[in-house]
Amino acid sequence: MNRVLVLIHLAAVIVWIGGMFFANVCLRPVAAAQLQAPQRLQLLAAVLGRFFAVVGWALVLLWGSGLIRFAQVGAAIPWNWFSMIGNAAVMTVIFGLIVFRFHRRMIAGVASQDWPAAGAAMNAIRQLVLANLVLGFVTVAIAVLGS
Repeated sequence: MNRVLVLIHLAAVIVWIGGMFFANVCLRPVAAAQLQAPQRLQLLAAVLGRFFAVVGWALVLLWGSGLIRFAQVGAAIPWNWFSMIGNAAVMTVIFGLIVFRFHRRMIAGVASQDWPAAGAAMNAIRQLVLANLVLGFVTVAIAVLGS
C-alpha cells in the first residue's frame, strides 16, 4: 500500500511540475514568438484551462496520498516531510490565486477581446507559475536530499 501511495504522489508531482515547466519554458515563449496577441491569448487561455483542471485532480491525489502517508508514519515523521507539506500549502494557495483570480481575468479579457487585460492576466499567471515551479523544484530537492 505504501508503494502505491508513493507512486500516486510522485505521479501527481510529475504532472504538476512537468506541466508548469512545459507551459513556462516551452509553450508560452514559442506562442509569444509565433502568434499575435489575440491568437496567443486565446490559445494559452484554453490550454491553461485544461492544464488547471488536470492539476486540480493532481492536487487531490497529491494531498490525499501525502496526508495518508503522514498519518501512517505517526510520531516518527521525518523533518523534510514538514518542509514538503509547508511548500505544498504555499504552492496550493498560489495555484488557487492563479486559477480563481488571474485565469478568470484572462478568460474574461479574451471573451471581450480586451487584449491588454488578458495579456496582463497572462503575465501574472506566468510569474506565479514560475514561482510555483521554483517551489516545486525546491520541494523535490527537499524530498530527495532530506531523506
